[in-house]
Amino acid sequence: MSKLLQLLCPNECVDSVPLIDLAGLKAREIEALLLDLDNTIVPWRSYDLAPGVEEWARQANQSMKLCIVSNSRTPKRVRKIAEALGISFVKRGAKPRRVGFREALKLLEVEPSRAAVIGDQIFTDILGGNRLGAHTILVRPIHRREFIGTKVSRLAERLVLRLLERRGMIANQTPIPTSEG
Repeated sequence: MSKLLQLLCPNECVDSVPLIDLAGLKAREIEALLLDLDNTIVPWRSYDLAPGVEEWARQANQSMKLCIVSNSRTPKRVRKIAEALGISFVKRGAKPRRVGFREALKLLEVEPSRAAVIGDQIFTDILGGNRLGAHTILVRPIHRREFIGTKVSRLAERLVLRLLERRGMIANQTPIPTSEG
């Protein structure tokens, strides 16, 4: 059970992408950021970036390589958002499998140990990033509207996060995802 919990445990938890400490990541020698799309940088099925994401990405782009790795089935939307941010993207990332992450790392020419995976879901973004050997950052979902399957997995995520808190693996200020709404 502890091996599984380690795979589900993010290295960091923050409320939103714009609050991610870029200087801290650089100090850890992180060179690339692999970003989830839906409910991480845009609301589900939206083209509109969450407040502060565009400026944060502009700053991050000055010293790091960025790539969106999305499970979205709408490649045109992923492409349009990536182009608006001036970053690379991988469509149909098949998270939590490593194939999409590896494709992104190859594109960016970065080793997994020099990358951070940023996303709002434990069972896709964090699990996939940890399996890859990357630094993982869990963010609070930016909107309650999401795919029905995601709403179901949020119930299990809340249980996992509480268990991780009880075992002292993450701080109790962790942004716990919600499924209401």
